[in-house]
Amino acid sequence: MKFELFMSLRYLKAKRKQTFISLITWISIGGVAVGVMALIVVISVMTGMQNELRDKILGTYSHIVVASSISTSMEESDEILEEVKSHPRVTAASAYIHGEVMISSSLRSSGAVLRGVDPMLESGVTKINEYMRESGVDVLSGQYEDGEYLRDGIVLGDELAAHLGVNVGETVEVISPKGRSTPMGIVPRIDRYYIAGLFHSGMYEYDSGMVIISLKSAQHFFGMNGRISGIEARVEDLYEAGGIARELQKKLGFPYYVRDWMEMNETLFAALKLEKTAIFIILVLIVFVAAFNIVSTMIMVTMEKGRDIAILKTMGATRKVILRIFFLEGTIIGIGGTVLGNVLGLLFCTALDRYQFIKLPADIYPAATLAVEMNPFDFALISGCALFITMLSAVYPAWNASRLDPAEALRYE
Repeated sequence: MKFELFMSLRYLKAKRKQTFISLITWISIGGVAVGVMALIVVISVMTGMQNELRDKILGTYSHIVVASSISTSMEESDEILEEVKSHPRVTAASAYIHGEVMISSSLRSSGAVLRGVDPMLESGVTKINEYMRESGVDVLSGQYEDGEYLRDGIVLGDELAAHLGVNVGETVEVISPKGRSTPMGIVPRIDRYYIAGLFHSGMYEYDSGMVIISLKSAQHFFGMNGRISGIEARVEDLYEAGGIARELQKKLGFPYYVRDWMEMNETLFAALKLEKTAIFIILVLIVFVAAFNIVSTMIMVTMEKGRDIAILKTMGATRKVILRIFFLEGTIIGIGGTVLGNVLGLLFCTALDRYQFIKLPADIYPAATLAVEMNPFDFALISGCALFITMLSAVYPAWNASRLDPAEALRYE
């Protein structure tokens, strides 16, 4: 063991008459640990909630959307669909229709977003099939009895179904605000649909305000025969969606407009990123407060060890040796607090992820409980920041100790 490290560890072990200094040292270590733990827990929770929100959005919608840049609809074209599917990193693609409607039951009504999808292709583009309860999106093809077609099927979010007071097997009326022209004027279009299934995505906004019908039914309902709202596609790596969208844009050209999921939700994810950065900066201040404790502790130690410093200097210790002794002492306090904070943060995040003891209101947050994702990079970044701040706080007391004059320190001994 090097001489400087040996002396640093020796000074950390307080004698009986220096119990107060030892207590302050432990408080400094605890302050760093609390700051590091708070940073790890909050950043892990924010990362988990951000990823949870991303997964919920991408579970209901696709990675890439192709639409017309000059109209709200486009011609239903097998050629364009095949062009999108032919991209080597596109795993699935399907046409869709999107519109706003009013859903009415015998009890009450509610506004909703209606999506018309291809029942045979939708399961490869979104996760709606996984969200379905006791059925799949193939039930959208309609209700049959003894091989005879009766009526079109519709799938509701479970929260919307609960609000309307309906369940699978019952019927609802779907009202289009656009309507159709008649000799009596504009009359809203009203169609009755059989509730073929319910879905639960876990995101209240979708579960309470979305309905899904087959593409053919949506074309008939909105009077869009031969037309669609756009084409949705799923890619192998969702983080490559931006590059793939640009490649498809060059390939398809005007009048088509290709957007990826990051572009469509840019404002939301930018706000989440800014919030995460702001909270990180605010919580770093906790570590700064702990660093001031280290400064005060080190100054008290140097004052208490003035006689020892003078003796070491008279025995040949240089200023650099003294500086390293006290710098190492402060660094050890910082390392101890950082390691303890990492351990406590890891234990708390693991417990929060496993037992989910913090519940959230589903109508406000996209998840029922706090989602946690422990990223090794976040742990390394937080630990690095904490170590830098604590090591920086040890510089001045160590430098001050190295400047001590032996003659002045021993004058009254």
